[in-house]
Amino acid sequence: VSDTVVVVDVIAGGPAEKMGLVNGDKIVAANDTVLTGEGATQDKVFKTLRGPKGSKVNLKVKRSNSDKILDFEIVRDDIPVNSVDAVYMADTENGVGYLKVSKFGRNTFEEFYMALCSLMAQGAKSFVIDLRGNSGGFLDQVIMMANEFLPDDRIIVSTNGKVKDNNSVAVSDGHGHFRDVPVTVLIDEYSASASEIFAGAIQDNDRGVVVGRRSFGKGLVQHQIELPDSSAVRLTVARYYTPSGRSIQKPYERGSDGKYILDIVDRFEHGEFYNADSIKLDKSKLFLTENGRKVYGGGGIMPDIFVPEDTTGFSSYYVNVSNKGLITKYAFDVAEKYHSLTQNVKTVEELERLLPRDQTLLEGFVDYAARNGVPARWYYINKSRAVILNLLKAQIARNVLGYTGLIQMLNRQDATVRKALEIINSDEYMKLLKP
Repeated sequence: VSDTVVVVDVIAGGPAEKMGLVNGDKIVAANDTVLTGEGATQDKVFKTLRGPKGSKVNLKVKRSNSDKILDFEIVRDDIPVNSVDAVYMADTENGVGYLKVSKFGRNTFEEFYMALCSLMAQGAKSFVIDLRGNSGGFLDQVIMMANEFLPDDRIIVSTNGKVKDNNSVAVSDGHGHFRDVPVTVLIDEYSASASEIFAGAIQDNDRGVVVGRRSFGKGLVQHQIELPDSSAVRLTVARYYTPSGRSIQKPYERGSDGKYILDIVDRFEHGEFYNADSIKLDKSKLFLTENGRKVYGGGGIMPDIFVPEDTTGFSSYYVNVSNKGLITKYAFDVAEKYHSLTQNVKTVEELERLLPRDQTLLEGFVDYAARNGVPARWYYINKSRAVILNLLKAQIARNVLGYTGLIQMLNRQDATVRKALEIINSDEYMKLLKP
């Protein structure tokens, strides 16, 4: 695998998928240029595979279920950039659908809406919307997304600056299709900007429960001004405010540039990721939600339910095999070995039934890691057993089922997801929305 170009994940709707490439295919040549061994350099691969829209590239592909080299002619085209990365039923029995939104791009609302409709068709009665790690994007997209969940005439977000032309208010129109569906929003310290606007709109309107850790705290409106030499200046002209009137922007003091930039590091060192009591809230910036719940401004969105970062399975052995990328590499080998059995698999449950037993899978990986420079240390291996097995299965699922399979398998042991699933259909959900 290390000297071969391997298709890890075929982009849905892209030119490769249209012509029949699948996960696990090995590209051995492109336009008669060999892409194996010393020819598999990143620079050479990119130069050979990329090209103008409408041009063609002829690929020679080795597929695990064929003894012959397969030929594919791919017409280069635009690559769709999806922002809703994973969609699946997280709890079929209780009707909970899960969506992971990684960014807010030009087509995010359309993807989001279609994903919600797809989940409803599968029996979803409530949603978990995962915005962890989402750094933001287009404002109009997040406004339309929040509008789907809000009753008529509710503020979604407002902007306020020194110049009145920069002031604005976005209000719901009451035409959303999911106004009465329970919803939880997952955030963490890397959820920023548009993610915080969505979480704030849901929280301040008491429309759903926010779960996770305090968000990044980025709430500035910037205008880009082009200069005569074609360079540009981005000028901050206003701030974003949630419906209750709080600013999500973290504080900045003149002369404290370093502290502002290293805020995430400071949070980590202060223990905020592991203990809610370590979170520094400015109690002077108190605001009230629609129902009268207390929320605070001046530094991101504080979740209704805090879930600490889980490091219980971390060990030096786990860090070593992760840093060397051995989990990903071994998972690919396993997926390739079982390809004939898994090629028609549609769910993670089906996949798991076909995989080796946990102890066999773990021992196989430990032997593989030892051959690749990380000796077995069973005390630390057993400490990280659950984490390593879950990551192995998740990476195998990615090779077999794509990115949704990866996320679905990872979420099985994700404390934040599990907490969201626990409360969304419980009595606690409604209690959290009351003062």
